[in-house]
Amino acid sequence: MNFKKIASLLSLLLIPGLAFASGGGSERLDLTGHTVGYLSLIIFALAYVFVMAEEFTHLRKSKPVILAAGIIWAMIAYVYVSNGMNHQAEEAVRHNLLEYAELMLFLLVAMTYINAMDERKVFDALRSWLVAKGFSFRQLFWMTGTLAFFISPVADNLTTALLMCAVVLAVGGPNVKFVSLACINIVVAANAGGAFSPFGDITTLMVWQKGIVGFSTFFALFIPAVVNFVVPAAIMHFAIPNENPSAADEKEHMKRGAKRIVALFLITIATAVSFHNFLHMPPVIGMLTGLSFLQFFGYYLKKTHKRNAAADSTAQHMGDIQAFDVFQKVARAEWDTLLFFYGVVLCVGGLGFIGYLSLASDVMYHQWGATTANVTVGLLSAIVDNIPVMFAVLTMNPDMSTGQWLLVTLTAGVGGSLLSIGSAAGVALMGMAQGKYTFFGHLKWMPAIALGYAASILVHMWINSAYFS
Repeated sequence: MNFKKIASLLSLLLIPGLAFASGGGSERLDLTGHTVGYLSLIIFALAYVFVMAEEFTHLRKSKPVILAAGIIWAMIAYVYVSNGMNHQAEEAVRHNLLEYAELMLFLLVAMTYINAMDERKVFDALRSWLVAKGFSFRQLFWMTGTLAFFISPVADNLTTALLMCAVVLAVGGPNVKFVSLACINIVVAANAGGAFSPFGDITTLMVWQKGIVGFSTFFALFIPAVVNFVVPAAIMHFAIPNENPSAADEKEHMKRGAKRIVALFLITIATAVSFHNFLHMPPVIGMLTGLSFLQFFGYYLKKTHKRNAAADSTAQHMGDIQAFDVFQKVARAEWDTLLFFYGVVLCVGGLGFIGYLSLASDVMYHQWGATTANVTVGLLSAIVDNIPVMFAVLTMNPDMSTGQWLLVTLTAGVGGSLLSIGSAAGVALMGMAQGKYTFFGHLKWMPAIALGYAASILVHMWINSAYFS
């Protein structure tokens, strides 16, 4: 059988069920009832099964979604080319690539700064200070939770959770009950803290970069986020052992330039906000400009490290032996996560181009209503990663008030706390505190976390009622 016959058979398989939809002067095929549409759903679902099973298969989550994205868009493009529409799919995928590029470059700069602070031992110094103070288990429970809540709006919730978990493991030792409860508290606090800041979570970043919610408007979610953290923490407080761990003598010193890198990171954030708010430029331009600040400071550290090491007798004690290299920090970025975002953006973008997101939007936001739909988004994010869920909502772009956009930002951010597998912070801590913080240990306290979830929604709808009009 020659190639032409094979192509003819494929065309017979792919042509049934095609419908044309026109809008904005360009035609688009409705593939929701088409073989390609059904296959795309199956492929995406299978890819996400592998993503959810990463802990057991040890297959990096980026691999299945990147493959799924390529297959989905190849099938879409084949149907369009077969119908003489050679450029519509190309234009759509380029639009998705632009959205991904903005998100990826923004995150790359943030990750580079976090890695630079980690290499300069900023987080190690904070951890050793907490361990050396000799706080009680209950004090440490609240301190690590509160620090996670306030660090995650600047750093990402994954880095924050890992830092606080290191403190808990260092002082908790064999006390499994304390470690388990403290880890649950850290996951809830880190996710809640990320919900009220444009930089705290990928979902808030996507909403801000789209220009749907203004930078300062996100802070209206501060009190609801506090409620989401405090309600379950107050319930778990009474289960924490009322004991004091043994004090540790561990001491860590920050390397040269550590405090200045923290300051540069804050200046970079201010630059990104200024570019967006005052110059109406994409925030990523401000972040990349801020990366140059770190590059120039890294050049200064590199040129002066030998002179400082010779003059400073504590340099070797502080580990400041190798010169600072900013590109090593770029290389240490979470490339698996960044490539996972690529796969998610293109897969969801492909399903949207097929027409499924329009159907979902009609059911959720027109039939159910915005409030029910947005609460459901939070519940979904406990099972499926909140990134594809939020990207799907943004692609649907339902006509909602600012209050409803804030609600879906809140629920997508904190809904992942309901299960240990619902957020990157929870999955990472299950690996770090293996045997002490588990899926079922977290599940036991889900009613308390769900109470905080419901309370935060009610508080938001009460105190931010003006945004719903």
